[in-house]
Amino acid sequence: MNASDTQIQMRKGIVAFCVLHIISRGRVYTSDLIDELKSAQVIAIEGTLYPLLQQWKNNGLVTSEKVEPDAGPPRKYYSMTEKGHTFLNELQTTWEELNSTVNQLRSKPKNP
Repeated sequence: MNASDTQIQMRKGIVAFCVLHIISRGRVYTSDLIDELKSAQVIAIEGTLYPLLQQWKNNGLVTSEKVEPDAGPPRKYYSMTEKGHTFLNELQTTWEELNSTVNQLRSKPKNP
C-alpha cells in the first residue's frame, strides 16, 4: 500500500475546506486564491481547483463575477453566498469534531 494515495484523499477534503475559508473572507481573484493555497502548501496544481469552484457555483455556494481591468484579460472573482456560509459552518463543526477525535485517539498510550 502506498501512503501517497491516502495522503491525496486526506488533502482533497482539506483543500475544499481551506478554499471555502479563503472565499468566506471576501471577494477573491482566482489566481490570488491559488497563490495563497500554494504558499500554504495546500495545493500543488491549480487544475484541481477549477472543477471544485464550478461545482460550488452550480450548487449556489459561491458566485463568480468577471471584472474588466484597465489592461489585460477579464478577471474572475469568487464570493460566498449565504448558502455557502451555512455550508462552511457545517464543515467547521465537522472539522472541530474530527480534529478532537483524532487528537484524542493519537494521545492514547500504546497498548502493552
